[in-house]
Amino acid sequence: MGSKNFGARVTRFEDVALVSGKGRYVDDIQIAGTLHAAFLRSPHGHARIKSIDTSAALRCEGVHAVLTAADLPERMRKQRMPLLLPNATMSTLRTQHSLAVDEVCYVGQALAIIVADNRYLAEDALAAIEVEYEVLKAVSDVRAALAAGAPRAHADLDSNVVSEFVMNYGDVDAAFASAPHVFREELWQHRGGGMAMETRGVLAQADVTTDSLTLWSSTQTPHIARRMLAEVLDVDVESIRIIAPDVGGGFGPKAIFYPEDAVVAHASRALGRPVKFIEDRREHFLCATQERDQYWNVEIAVDNDGNILGVRGDMLHDTGAFVPWGIIMPYIAGATMPGPYVVPAYRLACTVAFTNKVATTPVRGAGRPQAVFAMERLMDRVARELRLDPAELRRRNYIRPEQMPYSVGLIFRDGKPLIYDSGDYPRGHDAALDLAGYQGFPERQASARALGRFIGIGVASYVEGTGLGPFEGVTVRILPDGKVRVTSGATSQGQGTRTTLAQIVADRVGCRIEDVAVTIGDTAGIASGVGAFASRLAVNAGSSASIAGDHVRVSILKLASRALGLPESEIDLEDGKAIGRGGNRPAISFGELSRAAQGMPGFSLDAGQPVGLEHTAYFAPTQASYCSGTHVAEVEVDVGTGAVKILNYSVAHDCGNVINPMIVDGQVQGGVAHGIGNALLEWMQYDENAQPLTTTFADYLLPMATDVPTCAIAHVETPSPLNPIGVKGAGEGGTIPAAAAIIAAVENALSPFGVRFAETPLMPNRIVQALEEAGAYAQQVA
Repeated sequence: MGSKNFGARVTRFEDVALVSGKGRYVDDIQIAGTLHAAFLRSPHGHARIKSIDTSAALRCEGVHAVLTAADLPERMRKQRMPLLLPNATMSTLRTQHSLAVDEVCYVGQALAIIVADNRYLAEDALAAIEVEYEVLKAVSDVRAALAAGAPRAHADLDSNVVSEFVMNYGDVDAAFASAPHVFREELWQHRGGGMAMETRGVLAQADVTTDSLTLWSSTQTPHIARRMLAEVLDVDVESIRIIAPDVGGGFGPKAIFYPEDAVVAHASRALGRPVKFIEDRREHFLCATQERDQYWNVEIAVDNDGNILGVRGDMLHDTGAFVPWGIIMPYIAGATMPGPYVVPAYRLACTVAFTNKVATTPVRGAGRPQAVFAMERLMDRVARELRLDPAELRRRNYIRPEQMPYSVGLIFRDGKPLIYDSGDYPRGHDAALDLAGYQGFPERQASARALGRFIGIGVASYVEGTGLGPFEGVTVRILPDGKVRVTSGATSQGQGTRTTLAQIVADRVGCRIEDVAVTIGDTAGIASGVGAFASRLAVNAGSSASIAGDHVRVSILKLASRALGLPESEIDLEDGKAIGRGGNRPAISFGELSRAAQGMPGFSLDAGQPVGLEHTAYFAPTQASYCSGTHVAEVEVDVGTGAVKILNYSVAHDCGNVINPMIVDGQVQGGVAHGIGNALLEWMQYDENAQPLTTTFADYLLPMATDVPTCAIAHVETPSPLNPIGVKGAGEGGTIPAAAAIIAAVENALSPFGVRFAETPLMPNRIVQALEEAGAYAQQVA
């Protein structure tokens, strides 16, 4: 692009405040007279509510209100939360009430809110509420949910099935009937959470004078939240302002609009006081949405050279007790499975079922880690059975760059045909192998085994649909002091959105990047927005920033041409000034031009003169842009304890044109850390009564710095033709194939014992169990 900032490793604007303790999160916002909320939550996975007595709680010190469903306005009491993403295959649509009405369907579901002078008093008063429950049988295992006579996750439903659909193309049966080789795998991927450093939080301030409401929320989607809150409260959407201040991690669960947010907003309106709710960590374990809970039964048909002929199978998805975001994750998983490979025929039958657990919604990767795990495990099985190098097998099956754009044959979640817009999968594959020193690994492995050490290597590749619509908007405005104000409905949870937008705009309008001020995450700043999820902001907000910046540049040149008496073609825009190229290089600052663009009171503007130096652009992509990559994990397994240490981790990542390589590196590194947790540590466990067993970080383990190596990262840039800056998403690619690569590496390390693994997370005790069953310890003794 020939730009000064786009493509540069610009230090993130956000970091100085964050690392110096000057970040401003929801709980840092202090408003005089604020009251604090706590929620009474169900201790049962499934129960009828027979009665709730709040009289004693109302008499507790410092309590201003105790609200149950019966105390809410009729609309809130009777109507369930809006379903954001309906799907025609869903036979049952079930979202939560704002507060449980007559039934609780997971541990942690809210029944009542207490608003008090402080959180401590509110918590104390919770103990005074008396609830009589009729405990019902709970559905904990999604496989058991489909059995004849299984308990119902909701007492009034005839079935636990939410949706059944088939994704397919090609003649699958013919491919398998004629295949020389067919291999089958049964796989399971865990349930876990986003586990952001900052839990959910909301502060509501009602203004009775203007009948308006302001919400500060740790949300990824302020404009969506505003729309949903207006629907729940039955108020004009324009009367609501939602601000996402600094957000300490999102990862998907903070894209959801939760019932608690609506109840806190109502409480503020009812009391005429600001009300704040900050979720504690145990509540986050119980109530923030989770993901990854899927069972796969799949098989692959290949010829004698390992070329894929077809893939088929079925997948069962645990949606939990509700479907706040519809069936997005299983749908994405089904559409993602073919990945970067030529798969001539494909069929996957998907079933989505209720259980009495908290709902599953997108967590970093959103269905793709499960799909990639399934496909890559099949590829590893083929390589093992046909005695082929796993990397060579993949190379034989990649879609070639000359086949782009490549139509997979499915419909993606955006409703458009699944067509890969660009990519060079073999090049990315080779780049990752080179970083990993793959060719020299057999020698390293042999040397390690001679010393009694067991090291292994695993490869996994993926394709991810990114940059999803419907749109994102950006306003670029030159201010009278010459600064450039950029406003967007985009949000940030640590991905450096302010910095990347400033890089784009600074280049487009011709100013210093330090003169660009970016405001994001505030519904008052721009009329419409969508938010941060699905690796979409670089494509949508970045393109909008580019378009808006170009329009403002044109306006600056027109006005400068008049002011300097020069043709536009003879003017350069540099460092916030319009500078003539000839003579004594006359110049005029952006500030002077901005003031001129406002005109003088009572005087007419010259014909054709722009009014103000600003433009708002909304970029709406025609379809998803598909990023891709290959990961290579090298691990060491302690056969005595089952502990896995990651020795080296290499990533080749294609997100199109890279706006800021340093930010992309950080996104990849963070994504890999998330993937390591998925592969080896994180598992949200429930017992047979749907009681959660891992509700603290003493039980639910996250990777520490010592568990996550510094990744070797290569950027393979194949620009997307679908947007003006040629970018694709980068936020989730570090996570998506990580579990597949790591589990393959563990298997490779333990290949002398012939153990196989078909699940994540792969805990040390499971490794030891597999080694025991394989007689590994007897072999060592012998």
